[in-house]
Amino acid sequence: MPPLGSTMRTHQPYPGVYAFYDGRIEGARAYSADPNWLDDGAYTLGLCSYAIVSGEEALVYDTSISNQHAALIRNALQEAGVRHIRVVLSHWHVDHVAGNAVFADCEIIANDLTAKALTGNRERLENGTPPIRPLVMPNSIFTGERDLNVGDIAVQLRHVDIHSHDGTVMILPHLKLLFAGDTLEEPITYVAEPERLENHLLDLERISTWDIEKILPNHGAENVIVAGGYGPELIAATGRYVSKLMRLRNEPELAGDDLQAFTADDFRSGVLTYYAPYEPVHRQNVESVIGAHRK
Repeated sequence: MPPLGSTMRTHQPYPGVYAFYDGRIEGARAYSADPNWLDDGAYTLGLCSYAIVSGEEALVYDTSISNQHAALIRNALQEAGVRHIRVVLSHWHVDHVAGNAVFADCEIIANDLTAKALTGNRERLENGTPPIRPLVMPNSIFTGERDLNVGDIAVQLRHVDIHSHDGTVMILPHLKLLFAGDTLEEPITYVAEPERLENHLLDLERISTWDIEKILPNHGAENVIVAGGYGPELIAATGRYVSKLMRLRNEPELAGDDLQAFTADDFRSGVLTYYAPYEPVHRQNVESVIGAHRK
């Protein structure tokens, strides 16, 4: 295995916007040949953390999948002249908080639902494979919305209930740019809370009304992120996928479709790009939705 973080690539899709991307390397694993969340839930699919930089200030959006990754992010920012770092957590899931310890001396911002979820899942996260020990908790909590400035850059944080009930997205109004965390993922969303699909769909409709021109997700194609991100059509495509998953409750025959068949129209139109490692994600989504309906 290559040293953790050694395959991470750093990009600047916009002035003042850093993208730290790792994974999506054919045949490569970062942690272990055995099943583990780092490889199977993040590295294989590709993962990107971000930072906003203005002058000597930076705001890191998620701390990546290991302390080694987080240390590389912090070093890159310091080499760029940053002296004051804050962190925003997009939600509580392990591949977004695994590097928190590297930023333990910084303000770590999260919404109240993320703080509660991290507390409730602390033992699970600290004893996973690989373990996140110690799990450093957020120390700056907000509810609903928070606006802040990173140097000269205005930043908006907004709570959304998509993928996870505690999502925080980040908006740069001057670029009409949305940092989506896992609320939007390409080609398909990962269903972590199948009982909340109706809520997710409502918030997908809500964010579709925002003045957004580009989207940077934490899981997506590296070449698209480098080029500035996805268009708003990703929101509608995600909504169509979630809506079809909801149909499984009354149309169980749809469960037999693989990802290419299930989402054929959006692949055919080019709105989404097929990526084979998402077939197991789709299968798991289908099984979790059907399982939740049977309860």
